[in-house]
Amino acid sequence: MKSKAFKRAPVLLAVGVLVLVCGIQLLHLDFLERLERITYDLRVRTSVRFPAPAATNLAFVAMEDSSIVAVKNGSLGYQFGLYWPRQVYGRLIEELSAQGARAIAFDVLFGEVRNDHPPVQMGDGRLIESDDFFALQEQRAGNVLIAITPELRPPDLFATNAFALGGVSTDRDTDGTLRRFEAFHIYHRWHPLLTRAAAEFGLDLDRAQFAAGEIRLPQNGTTNLVAIPVDANGCFKLADFIGDTLPAGMAHVAKAFTDERVWSLGIALAAQELKLDLARADIDLARGRIVLSGTNGVRRVIPVDAQGYGLIDWRLTPGDDRLLRAPVETLLRQERLRLQGRTNSLRDDFRGKLVVIGSTAQGNDLTDRGATPLEKDTFLVSKHWNVANSVITGQFIRRAPQPVELALILFLGAVTATLTWRLRAVAATGGTFLLMAAYVCAVFFAFVQFHYWLPLVLPLVGAVLVEHVSLVTYRMVFEEREQRRVKSVFSKIVSPEVVNELLQAEKLSLGGARREVTIMFADVRGFTSFTDEAQQRVEEFVRTHRLDPEAAKKCFDDSAREILETVNLYLAAVADAVKNHGGTLDKYIGDCVMAFWNAPIANERHGPACVRAAIEAQGAIHRLNQKRREENAARELESRAQPAADLPPPVPLAALQLGTGIHSGLVTVGLMGSDTHILNYTIFGREVNLASRLEGVSGSGRILISDATHRHLQQQDSDLAVMCVALPPVLVKGFRDPVGIYEVPWSNK
Repeated sequence: MKSKAFKRAPVLLAVGVLVLVCGIQLLHLDFLERLERITYDLRVRTSVRFPAPAATNLAFVAMEDSSIVAVKNGSLGYQFGLYWPRQVYGRLIEELSAQGARAIAFDVLFGEVRNDHPPVQMGDGRLIESDDFFALQEQRAGNVLIAITPELRPPDLFATNAFALGGVSTDRDTDGTLRRFEAFHIYHRWHPLLTRAAAEFGLDLDRAQFAAGEIRLPQNGTTNLVAIPVDANGCFKLADFIGDTLPAGMAHVAKAFTDERVWSLGIALAAQELKLDLARADIDLARGRIVLSGTNGVRRVIPVDAQGYGLIDWRLTPGDDRLLRAPVETLLRQERLRLQGRTNSLRDDFRGKLVVIGSTAQGNDLTDRGATPLEKDTFLVSKHWNVANSVITGQFIRRAPQPVELALILFLGAVTATLTWRLRAVAATGGTFLLMAAYVCAVFFAFVQFHYWLPLVLPLVGAVLVEHVSLVTYRMVFEEREQRRVKSVFSKIVSPEVVNELLQAEKLSLGGARREVTIMFADVRGFTSFTDEAQQRVEEFVRTHRLDPEAAKKCFDDSAREILETVNLYLAAVADAVKNHGGTLDKYIGDCVMAFWNAPIANERHGPACVRAAIEAQGAIHRLNQKRREENAARELESRAQPAADLPPPVPLAALQLGTGIHSGLVTVGLMGSDTHILNYTIFGREVNLASRLEGVSGSGRILISDATHRHLQQQDSDLAVMCVALPPVLVKGFRDPVGIYEVPWSNK
């Protein structure tokens, strides 16, 4: 159960991280949106390096600092200060119309009517007011678009004579950068009576408050709210404004206002080129699109968000060669020459052009500059021709919808989790960074090639980095714990080299497996008789010397300690031989050692390795016995020279022998027990019993192997196989048929 929990834990962790990241994505946190917008700006700056189709009939007439100087110094035939009278703009319309401009769009706000401006003398000698002159030129041209914002509406004199109004609101993002345009804005066209009342009593129609049964209008300079009663249809009583006596046939009520949709100046400009019917636009903000159709079959789908904002494709910079650009004074000079009849040298560069008129002047009230994705300080008037360019060419920047963004997060998170969990730490980290690099390239390619804005910050930071770090951290904690567990189980039963192999293994099955192994049982012969003899000697000494209980206990304890040291010495010699040949020390069964080869680390030569370990163990026991015999002789001499009456006579060091049985076969191998109690890596099965039985018939100082092990020697160690001596088959307990056996000779010289 614990193993299954470990396997489920990383999956649950990965899923938890992805759920958290998706939740953050749904919240649209401003901090993360700011980071995403920074990456968007990088993509915009990258995209302008690659050529893309653009409209060729866009033009810009700039009110530059030189224009202000030219109008001010009188070189154009008139002399005005910074705030030009409307006749100057009327002359611009007159010249552009004479050149054949297709549309003229003003990114200039015209506020109230100015009766204080000097009049204009017409060709027939009569004088006309400056504002009237501007309105007249609008009417004659028939293609003039003038600016409107929610805060400032042009006077009716200008609005009614213009071809259309165009929204020029600048809606910057929270970081102060202009990235979006408002496709359209709904304005209230108030009833003339309310407009007149607002002007007379200082009422602010732009800040009107709408409540049930009334419209509340703030009064400028006060905290007063003037309430205008209206019915369910938004109609007010005319009698409230013009008295009870109404002309015959006149309605008693009228709508307080009507809604008027005003399109972005750039869209309105492009509509002139494509003959789009803006009045019949299909607006579906829920699906994020506005469909515009033209009389000639042209159709444009503008992607917008739920509030009706679209992304500006800053494809055409003010210095782009595809954009015709000229300062205002150039056209005003041509207009003067045209009035003087000097037309031979006049140009018509603006024929068929969609002209935007705006300011590039600096350091005065005409300044219209700010930050865009391309630059921190540039001309914001450029947004209009870029919006018009997108509509004309049909190339819009589309942001991936939320389901796509969530799908990307889930996909990248799943790939990251797979890489992190299946590969080693270094390889997983390298693979994760390659995945990130590939995604960044894909994101930039999608933007440059298809104008598609895919998310970058949350998929990379959340779905990839956080996922990777979380899983790596878990993996480190888990693997360190697992390594400690492996060390605790195997550090004393296999060699350090094998332990290192186990720790480095990518896959280690300890939970139970079927494996062919070679098993060795090595029993220390003569240990029981040695123990009995030592016990008898101590008992005899205690009786003879009539030792008190405390002294007798000490004698027995000393004897037991020496007996244990003896058996441990012999068992250690066998264990060292097992580890030297890559075997796994299973357990000590009294004075018997059980070991096996080919698990947990695979060893194709497990048969020869086991037999050679048995040979080395016999040699180690032989050398140990020689050393103990020499030590016995030395202890005997010392005992005769200095007898101790109060101590038992020294017990001769035993020279024990080793009987070894070896067999190869299929067994079940794995961890037995539990972490709470005893945990042992062991094997069990019929083949284990056979190896034990062969040890039982091996006698002293002999190595017996089964014919199964001998076949391994023949295949993998022929030199060792030919040394083996075939013995008659033996019938062992628990097995019906006799077992073929061989004796492995070993040198005791």
